[in-house]
Amino acid sequence: MLARIISPGLAAILAFAAAPALAQGDLTGVWTNASLTQLTRPPGVPLVVSEADARARSARYAAAVAADSKPTDPGKGALGEITTIGQGFNSFWNDAGEGYARVKGQFRSSWIVSPADGQLPLTEAGRALERAAAVTRNRQNPDGPEQLAPNDRCIIGSRGSGGPGMLNNLYNSNYQIVQTPDAVVIVVEMAHDARTIPIFPSKAAAQAGHGPAALQRWLGDSTAWWEGATLVVETVNVNPEQGQFGPILLSPRGRVTERLTRASDKQIFYAFQVEDPVYYTEAWRAEMSLNAIPGPVYEYACHEGNYAMRGILGARRGSGGAP
Repeated sequence: MLARIISPGLAAILAFAAAPALAQGDLTGVWTNASLTQLTRPPGVPLVVSEADARARSARYAAAVAADSKPTDPGKGALGEITTIGQGFNSFWNDAGEGYARVKGQFRSSWIVSPADGQLPLTEAGRALERAAAVTRNRQNPDGPEQLAPNDRCIIGSRGSGGPGMLNNLYNSNYQIVQTPDAVVIVVEMAHDARTIPIFPSKAAAQAGHGPAALQRWLGDSTAWWEGATLVVETVNVNPEQGQFGPILLSPRGRVTERLTRASDKQIFYAFQVEDPVYYTEAWRAEMSLNAIPGPVYEYACHEGNYAMRGILGARRGSGGAP
């Protein structure tokens, strides 16, 4: 399992974040997007649902979690062969959230607001890549680390936690934002990701500030500028392996534009738009709320080449743990 300890570097960030608030659209703080709301929604479900419907759905989820979180009966003997990662633990260890998200005061059934059906507008190439990505996400018998998903290798967080755009997860859906006049840093609790984003005086300067296309970074090449009280972050040149894995598919032509606006002391309005003519038939948009929490954000001690990789490959090769 992961170790939750505060590293000296993160402690320094936390101390800096406790400083007095900055003037322009201050985003500094500890935030969460934990929610039962997901990127897409089931066909036929409206974007905005009633409070009664949202609470009923949340209650059904809570009941299912409670049923799956009961202690194991030691009198039943060994569990038998575990064939998938999901069988290794029950819902007790998850922390997805307690209810559906409220965005602009509305209960939302998906983050996607456009297209109106709440689905990703995938091209044929996008649908083919999503099928291939699902195989990677669910692979249980890799011949080598290259066949595993990036999050299983502890390179980036799972389920799009680190962005761009930043999506909620089964647990650890928390973010530490530190804002200075020249940059904003977003520390992602899931899998230790950190985005350091320079802030430029204008959109034109920010777009000119991107690095060469040959430098394809994990979480992408992000630059930012202010539009009034809204911080606009533009990301290009996402690492191809991340872009092919998803859940937000991105080709070298992909561009993600995120907008963060401090709505109140307790909430940031967060929206993003994805443009990629290779994998999507049109640009699509999503909205969510980042809600203030006391913090702190803990270090998620997961790194490439850790002990789990030896165990995974050893089990596959029948070598008792040796890779």
